[in-house]
Amino acid sequence: MSDNFLTNTYLVADAPGGAAVLVDAGGPMAPLFDALEANDLTLTAVLLTHHHYDHVCALDETLERFPGTPVLIHALERELVPQATGEIVPGEPIPCGGLRIEPLHTPGHTAGMVSLLISQGPEQALFTGDTLFKGSVGGVRAPGHTTYADLKSSIMDKLLALPPATPVHPGHTDPTTVGDELEGNAFVRVWRGLDPEGSEPCTALGEPATLVLLGDDYDGGHKAWVRWPDGSDDIVPGSKVERG
Repeated sequence: MSDNFLTNTYLVADAPGGAAVLVDAGGPMAPLFDALEANDLTLTAVLLTHHHYDHVCALDETLERFPGTPVLIHALERELVPQATGEIVPGEPIPCGGLRIEPLHTPGHTAGMVSLLISQGPEQALFTGDTLFKGSVGGVRAPGHTTYADLKSSIMDKLLALPPATPVHPGHTDPTTVGDELEGNAFVRVWRGLDPEGSEPCTALGEPATLVLLGDDYDGGHKAWVRWPDGSDDIVPGSKVERG
């Protein structure tokens, strides 16, 4: 986890002396580099969930330490990361020793956002980038974003359709599980019809809107689900919403 960005970078390996991948490269990288060498691991690729700076800022440092390592990202964002050498193709497993790495296209926060379902035998874990967090969801106003509908579909139809016990490792802060987010995530609870939508008038991004939900965000702040006068929905930073 980077102190500057609260960004998580993950090292995933099949076994000591085996193969490994990095999921994102947001730093600090030294502990991960040390773990690679201490466990005699071969780094086969850096897999980027998306192009935002806080997830790619340590790529040069990584490639200096492990030159020639493939850097893969979704085709829609490859031109945005100069260090990228290839593409992550949703539905096409990425080889890495005894690991099965299945990329899932989960747009919303960015157009080429991918989540990674990594399995070894019966065990699996889900790496969600900035699509789903513990208790929160990704915003759809960051650079390269798509839509609220995309984000909701990515979460409800893909990520939370996995078995409830599946561990979830977000791009920021703490791990969680699919089951915990189904039951406890405020946004998901409203989407599931467990809790009602709000109807409070507000101003969002300087425009009149309805505050459907003001939820917690991973950084200790808030994230807001708002509805515009035309009936369209948006997920915006809570700091950009004025109530009343």
